[in-house]
Amino acid sequence: MVAERIRARYLIETPVDPAAVAEVMAGEQSCGTFTRVEGETDALRERARATVEAISELEPVASPSLPNALLERKGTRGPWRRAHVDISFPIANIGANLPTLAATVSGNLYDLGEVTGLRLESLQVPSAYRAQFEMPRVGIAGTRHATGVASGALVGTIIKPNVGLSAAETAALVERLCAAGVDFIKDDEVCADPAHAPLAERVPAVMAVVRAHQERTGKHVMVAFNITDETDAMKRHADLVEREGGSCVMASLNWCGHSGIQTLRRHTGLALHGHRNGYGALSRHPLLGISFQAYQTLWRLAGVDHMHVHGLQGKFSQPDSEVIESARDCFTPLTDAADDRVMPAFSSGQWAGTVPATWAAIGSDDLLFMAGGGILAHPDGAEAGVTSIRQAWTAARAGTALKDAAKHAPELERALAFFGKP
Repeated sequence: MVAERIRARYLIETPVDPAAVAEVMAGEQSCGTFTRVEGETDALRERARATVEAISELEPVASPSLPNALLERKGTRGPWRRAHVDISFPIANIGANLPTLAATVSGNLYDLGEVTGLRLESLQVPSAYRAQFEMPRVGIAGTRHATGVASGALVGTIIKPNVGLSAAETAALVERLCAAGVDFIKDDEVCADPAHAPLAERVPAVMAVVRAHQERTGKHVMVAFNITDETDAMKRHADLVEREGGSCVMASLNWCGHSGIQTLRRHTGLALHGHRNGYGALSRHPLLGISFQAYQTLWRLAGVDHMHVHGLQGKFSQPDSEVIESARDCFTPLTDAADDRVMPAFSSGQWAGTVPATWAAIGSDDLLFMAGGGILAHPDGAEAGVTSIRQAWTAARAGTALKDAAKHAPELERALAFFGKP
């Protein structure tokens, strides 16, 4: 990496010379515009201009991935050339300013008239620059310590129904889930501070049963309360959770924004569970948006402790390869200078039957394995659902096929019969 510069890799698609487009990108996102202007001296450009570090052209395609009115007006035709472009940016242009970092490496690039596709693929920052931002306060080790789970995957679940339960009904469900043996419970992203279960009522009601369970068993169940809101309200909600003995809060990253999450991180020592809902709008098209490596880099600079990666063989659109790569990104320190790894949260259609694929692909159980229906819809109840998942993890780690393990594990056997049917 170039000293004291931030490096970004892009995938571009264009009908013109990729090298010319790369220079447009570098100028647009630093000191330039479509033409050189007064004051843009050679000395200023030397100091402040982004630099094209590398271009690697790929196979062209016959048709554009995205519409482009400018190219259409000009009558520009293909072939549509694709390339990886590496650009470095001077840190002095940005400073320790996360929203401006995001605007610099993304921003107007997506609107450039020269491209019919552009995606931010990866983002690397120098150690000294990373040190100016927030670190995870809890992370993997702290999450294990808080829940008392020294080894093995943390088994979690989500409050279902997603929204509609009263504070008392939510607390009753949490009581059942604690008794069932879960390590972690989270609100759904659409349930934050609703009129029928405001946080002012829900947090005390839920934490009363969590504390009672801890007094009986010695086990603290981590509950990620969804405190997504405007910034001052999130700070108040986090204070309430802390006063009630909670250990975690959750926020919808894309809708709270980088500044909101940074402020929340600086305000509270609670585990910060980062929910990425809406990420599909930023990533689902292969020639548009932002890949997870770059996306999670920005949020880790904001100081989150957990990051959602979806789940293998799940109910959403991501291929398993993307889920695996996302989890590995979470396990990879942003620089060599500090251990800032975060805990990946697997969810979406997870149950005992998806455990072997998860273990085989990830090779680690430093993760949250969250099952909603896979626990709550088990035919023998939530406790059997939790047990079936733990039995599946034991079998996977031992290299035993689930059908063989199920011969001596009735909860797993029932899960395979119920959830595994066509």
